[in-house]
Order: sequence, then structure tokens, then C-alpha cells
Amino acid sequence: MKKLIFLAVLSLGFMATSQAQEISPNAIGLRLGDSDGFGAEISYQRALGANNRLELDLGWRDSKHTDAFKLTGLYQWVWNLEGNFNWYAGAGGGLGGYDNNKIDDSGAFFFVAGDVGIEYDFDIPLMLSLDFRPELGFTDEYRDGLDLDIALGIRYQF
Repeated sequence: MKKLIFLAVLSLGFMATSQAQEISPNAIGLRLGDSDGFGAEISYQRALGANNRLELDLGWRDSKHTDAFKLTGLYQWVWNLEGNFNWYAGAGGGLGGYDNNKIDDSGAFFFVAGDVGIEYDFDIPLMLSLDFRPELGFTDEYRDGLDLDIALGIRYQF
């Protein structure tokens, strides 16, 4: 029991003394990747505090027979790893539309999403990131179920 209390106090002390890196007030750029086909998103990040931010992405997807667009909003928490490296996690959701030209079908969908990633903040106003975003889609055949999205981001900070 004493070891458990000691570990709890040690963990709380570590969390209290660790410092979060100040994140940029704004960042805009591209997020490239997808689980199938090719996808690109115009990405905007807005700091909400010292280590919290809002990310908004407007993207399009191009796979074998389907074209789609989606709007995603995520609330993220950012922690400093070491130096200019940060890692982040977040949650949110979005909506979109699709057009399947093989079976002449189109529709709308909505989804919930999580996000976890790592980023490098250069000494110039440039940031590179790699993230994993599982999305659980609803409402139609195109986005019904789990989609595992991985992407590379490049953003200009201001």
C-alpha cells in the first residue's frame, strides 16, 4: 500500500512539474493521407489556451469509384515531449457528402472521430505532424462503420 501511495504522489508531482510548450495562436496548411485512395484537407488550428486547440479540416477524398468531401472539427490537447516535439490527442466529429459514380449513388454522412499524433515545431513558422484519426461513420453505406485515417500535415504558424 505504501508503494502505491508513493507511486501516486510521484506521478502527481511529475505531472505538476512538467511544462507544456506554448502552442502557436494560429496555423494553416494541408493534411495529406487517407485509409483508402488519396485525400487532402485544408487544415486550420486555433489555440484556445496554453495547451489546447481547435482544429478544423475541410477535405476531399478520391477513391476508385467515389468522390467525397467532409468537414471535421476536433478539440485537441497538446503536450511537450522534448524540445520542439509535441504529441496531441483529441476528439470531435464532422459531416460530409459523397458521390459514387459506379452505382449512381450519392448521399450525406456524419461521423465521430478521435485523433492522436506527433508534431515537430521548427524554429521557423513551420510545423510537421503525423497523426492517426479513427472515424466512426453513420447514416449511409459509404461511411457506415470504422475508418482508420493516417495523414501527414504541414502547417504555417502565425
